[in-house]
Amino acid sequence: MNDNELDTYIEAGRIAKNVLHKCAAEIKPGVGMADIFDMVLDEISSAGVSPSFPPNISLNNCAAHDTASPDEERVFAEGDLIKLDIGTHIDGYIADTAVTVDLGDHASLCEASRAALDAAINVVAPEVVVSEIGAVVEETITSFGYKPIINLTGHALARYSLHHGLSIPNTGRFGSAVLREDMVIAIEPFASTGSGLVHEAPRAEIYQVVGNAPVRSPAGRKIMKKAEEMHGLPFARRWLNVPKAELALPTLLRQGNLFVYHSLSDVPESFVSQFEHTVIVTADGALVTTR
Repeated sequence: MNDNELDTYIEAGRIAKNVLHKCAAEIKPGVGMADIFDMVLDEISSAGVSPSFPPNISLNNCAAHDTASPDEERVFAEGDLIKLDIGTHIDGYIADTAVTVDLGDHASLCEASRAALDAAINVVAPEVVVSEIGAVVEETITSFGYKPIINLTGHALARYSLHHGLSIPNTGRFGSAVLREDMVIAIEPFASTGSGLVHEAPRAEIYQVVGNAPVRSPAGRKIMKKAEEMHGLPFARRWLNVPKAELALPTLLRQGNLFVYHSLSDVPESFVSQFEHTVIVTADGALVTTR
């Protein structure tokens, strides 16, 4: 990694941290999910950078991949547990970070994932096997009396690539990949009061271009053109503002042009917390860009 790339990753991380904490502070009972979604994007734009994916705003037992729809009406309420997961990029160099906002009585659950993240970062170094990171996450979360979500992972990052092959598990039960110097990774422990497994829910608001089959419909072509603005990174249905988008999206999925991210939830009535940082692996350990 050259000095310019390093500086760009660090700057993207600094902005992501500032945007995340400013917007998280506005999550209160009575505030609309759509208001936070729009605020995140406004703050990212005001900072002169771009989003690397739609703001993920996931409530209670939903762990990830939920966000505001075009006609979003949900409002935060007392007792909610909200994961705000955002990404920025500068010329494709990505920062990915998340916090959990507790509007109820979930302090211990939040501390479990926060402590697991800190413990995981302390393990990062060249030649570390990723299962070692997962083992530390699992041990920390279970010490609080909760379960790590074992079928969600952190991930490597690369230029314009949000999930770049290597995964960072939240359990020590798998993961044979080895960290190398200059790797950029996102570590994101999830702690749950439920089963420790997430499943796909019907709700799906986030898409990503994965193919280039010919598109016949005008609406489909407009969607693909809009998606091109993300340089292959995920986009939200809320961003499209394309007439007949609801008719075109299923066709684009069937043709293999798009991938859809369903929201991911643990069992009903459970709660999930998440904290996340972007980390660069250096000879001296972890350089956290989003802290």
